[in-house]
Amino acid sequence: MLIYKIFRADEMAAFLATGETLGAPIDLADGYVHLSKGDQLDGTLSKHFAGETDLTLLAIEADNLSDKLRWEVSRGGSHFPHLYRPLKITDVMWHKALTADDHPSGFTPIWT
Repeated sequence: MLIYKIFRADEMAAFLATGETLGAPIDLADGYVHLSKGDQLDGTLSKHFAGETDLTLLAIEADNLSDKLRWEVSRGGSHFPHLYRPLKITDVMWHKALTADDHPSGFTPIWT
């Protein structure tokens, strides 16, 4: 199953430069890397990235993250994937720049 991470331009640049990351400021504060299932992306974009540009979407295979991936109840009672180790560049299956057309309604057909 693919799960996703959204990065701002500076977060993506740092990730590419170092090959791993503990995530964005919210991830550092909470002690894990916040990830989303495909059907959670619209809510994540609306809540945490409203009005932002220069975003990148990363796709990660959940099965490759071992026991460091936990599914925990979060927003609206949904189970969200949380990664309790650095996200590594080798974890990423693919990434793409998000455009205004992708936010938020453009996601649903892509990830099903």
